[in-house]
Amino acid sequence: MTGVAGMAVGRVHERLELLHAAIPTTPVLGLLLNPENSNRDVQTNDALASVQKVGVKIKIIRASAARDFSNVFAELTQSQAGGLVVADDEFFLSASVGLGSSAARHGVPAIFQGTAFTAAGGLMSYGTRLTELYHQAGAYSGLVLAGAAPADLPIYQSTTVEMIVNLRSAKALGITLPQSIVDQATTMIR
Repeated sequence: MTGVAGMAVGRVHERLELLHAAIPTTPVLGLLLNPENSNRDVQTNDALASVQKVGVKIKIIRASAARDFSNVFAELTQSQAGGLVVADDEFFLSASVGLGSSAARHGVPAIFQGTAFTAAGGLMSYGTRLTELYHQAGAYSGLVLAGAAPADLPIYQSTTVEMIVNLRSAKALGITLPQSIVDQATTMIR
């Protein structure tokens, strides 16, 4: 067995802290979880520990299908959440363009993972550099197709984290990002 692995679990608390730093006056942040994700309890516990640390409340919102997304933003409005953290999940990753554009359309500062999310209007992205994982998966596939035994290939663990900041979204949301966030950004969308 071989493969590639990102650092998905454990990023929720960092995203919560980054979003809180971007919008420090909001008393409530939303956390979007997939109830079918096996890491949901770890992600929930990470989030609860972080909100206690930064002093905000959290509204956990669940979605497991695209039809649930309209309810996500309605629940955010109803709970008066000032921003949205999207937990790591393969389904959310596949829907990142829709999530990013929905966040922009609803005027919600949001953070997730990946270029597609921020390019579609999400405020920030923080997580494993997905292109690195895709490149490594392709390289491993080539090795296996060339005859390498998967058992002889170590599991590749990504150690690269990227942070993308969408300055256009920040401006549209009326957010002046602190210099600490701007300084951490590996990519800026202007």
